[in-house]
Formats: sequence, structure tokens, C-alpha cells
Amino acid sequence: MDLLSDVSLVDGPFLWFSIACGGVGGAYLLWRRRRSWLLLVPASLLVAIGVVALIHWILVDLLATFSENLPFQTVAWAVPAVAAVLLCVARFPRNSWRGRSFSVAAMLGVLLLCVVQINLYFGLNNTVSDLLGTAVARIQPLEASLKRSPDAKPGPALSAWKAPDSMPRNGVLRKAAIPGTASGFSARDAYVYLPPAYQTAERPTLPVLVLFAGQPGGPADWLTGGQLRSLLDQYAEAHQGIAPVTVVVDPNGSANANTMCMDSKIASVDTYLSQDVPTWITETLDVSRDHKLWAVGGFSFGGTCAMQMGTSHPDLFASILPFAAEREPALAKDRSKTISDSFDGDVEAFESRTPLVLMQQRDFSGSGVYLVSGEADHEFTSYMHELADAARNAGFATEEHSIPQAGHSWDAVIRGMPGGLDFLASRWGLRR
Repeated sequence: MDLLSDVSLVDGPFLWFSIACGGVGGAYLLWRRRRSWLLLVPASLLVAIGVVALIHWILVDLLATFSENLPFQTVAWAVPAVAAVLLCVARFPRNSWRGRSFSVAAMLGVLLLCVVQINLYFGLNNTVSDLLGTAVARIQPLEASLKRSPDAKPGPALSAWKAPDSMPRNGVLRKAAIPGTASGFSARDAYVYLPPAYQTAERPTLPVLVLFAGQPGGPADWLTGGQLRSLLDQYAEAHQGIAPVTVVVDPNGSANANTMCMDSKIASVDTYLSQDVPTWITETLDVSRDHKLWAVGGFSFGGTCAMQMGTSHPDLFASILPFAAEREPALAKDRSKTISDSFDGDVEAFESRTPLVLMQQRDFSGSGVYLVSGEADHEFTSYMHELADAARNAGFATEEHSIPQAGHSWDAVIRGMPGGLDFLASRWGLRR
């Protein structure tokens, strides 16, 4: 079972198998001796384009399932999938059961290729284990030995701490429920990364990084698509076992919910993230209570949420790592719907909580922001530039980086995170 769990879905034999299935299946569906088939093939393609466009409009503009247009690459791969279904159905009336079986198999081959390519673009499920959630399911609850003792004295400062020979090589992952005591918000389990230095007998006073995933999605996405443990272990190895205690928090409550990380008629999520979460972290974990050593970050929706937390609560989060953040939180492409559903149409109440407005009103000298976007993610790259300009004008120590050949995907996060962690290290005074 472990051997199967480690099978890669994004390269190697399975990727080539999906390409072969899609190629053979597509060729079978396209080939037929009847002349009418020459007209049916382009007709199916045109109908498929129309169906995909209609579904995209329903999801984005009508139902507001997504607040932004889906990436072009994912929409484009949906077209051959729909066309394959149409061509399969068109073959049924005059086919034998054997022919129908071949048609269905060919259709499934094309569907497999399309699904694999869409997953390859987003980079969320890299292995069978990621897809099935088996590795994440094995993460143990945070045990007492890793929690802060009520009478514990502060550990040594980072500058004075030396790694003992007995220090583990890698960090550990645990899960924990963070209650919404002040907010009343019900969140899914958070995931906690504790670096090697945390696992020593005399823990140093470690910095904190709070992360949010995209929407739809959940905290586990940072462990699968974001490869968080590997990235932080590499960081710790370069810093004598020191890395931020990292808590991946749920600001939505379910995979498809969208709270916009605000206190609104939807939920009191700002209160959850600014009161419940920091209180739980400082009471449960041995970490620094100096919030100059606290940072917040996230991808897509999570990047937008990170900008909100860093601009609404600079006293809590002095550094921000937004990956592919929106210019402002949104429930739908239609801004009026967002404001209507969250603040009963009160534009001022909504805008007063948005990063761009807050950066016009306040001085953020002493705060830092490291913005990242995929170079091919044109819409979000334009948001990055707008946010970066506003941050510089507001006093932030600002860096912005476009990741070559990356789209709106976890690939941009994986390749951008090392630079973001180095940015934090320089602000925290960590030495290599």
C-alpha cells in the first residue's frame, strides 16, 4: 500500500500512461469511416467549447462559486473532456456492445488525460497519497510533550542558542483544533509544523508563521500541494535547526465556504484569526511573544487573507508572505454582490477593511511584505504590482517577485517560498 501511495501523479510512468491513454482514446473517437463524422467532430468541439463556457459562466458569474475567472489552461483542458463525452455518445446508436465498450474506454482515456493535466497545472495532488489523503490522515494530534508547560520559562534567544548534537534532523507535523472562543467560529483542524530546534530539551524562543490555503480548499493543501514540511526542513537545515513554528489555520470552516477573512454577516473570522488563533498559539506552544517575530502568509484566497491580517493587525503580524493575492477580498466577480452579501450593501463598511484602503490610511513602517505571483498568472500579477506599490507608499519594506513559467498554482508557492523565508530570516536576524 505504501508503494502505491508514493506513486507520482505529475511525472514518471503514470503521467506517460495518461498521455498514452488520452492519445489512443482521442484517436479512436476521432476516427470513423462515415462522411458525416467529418462534420460531427468539429461540431462536437464547438458544442464542447460552448458547454465549458456556459459552465464557467454559471460557476463564476451566476453562482459565484469562484470569485475570479478560472485559469485558461484548466478551462482549455475541460474542452476535450466534454468533446470526448459527446463523441462517445454519438457512437452509441449504431454500435455493438463491443463497440460501445471501446468508445467508453476511449472516452475515459481522454478524461484521464484531461484530469491529470488540470491537476498538473494546479500542482495540488502530487502522489496517490495526496489524492486519497492517506498521509495527511496519519498526522497525529499535538501531544502534551510538545505543548508549552504552564510554568515554563522563556527559552534562550535565537542569537544565543546552539544546536545540541542530539537534535533531530527534521521537523514534525501535528494537528490540533483551535476553538473559536471569542469569535464563535467553527474551523477545521489546523496543522502545526515544529522545527528540529523545538524538539530539543532547551527550546529557543522561536518565531511564528501562520498560513492560510486557497478557496476552495483547506489547510491540508499546504502539506500536499505546498510541500510545506520539505520546504521548512530545508530552511531549518540552513539555520541550525531553527525555523518558524508554523500553524496552518482554517479561515473558512469548509472546503467551499468563503468568509473573506472578515467580521461580517457571514462570520466573525477576523476575530477568530486575530484573537482566538494568537491566543491558542501563545498558550499552547513555546514560541516568541514578540510579534515582530510573527508572520502571516497564504496562497490565492489565503494570500488575500494574509494581506488583510497584516494590514488590519500589524501589531500581531509584522511580516506578510502573500502568494497570488487578490487586490481585495471577494465573494464574486460582481463587487456589488460581495458587498451586498457580506455587509448588506454598505460599501464603506466593506472598504474600510480592505488592504488597499488601510494602506492609504495608516503608516506601516516596521512591517514587511514579500509578494509572489506566477509570471503566467497575468491577472494576479497585476494585483501583485498594485498591492506592492500601495505597500511601498505605506511604509512597508516591500519585495515583489514573479516566478518564471508559473501560473496560478502551487508551483509558484513552492518556488517562491524559499525567497520568502529568506526575507523573514533577514527581518528576524537569523544567521546561517
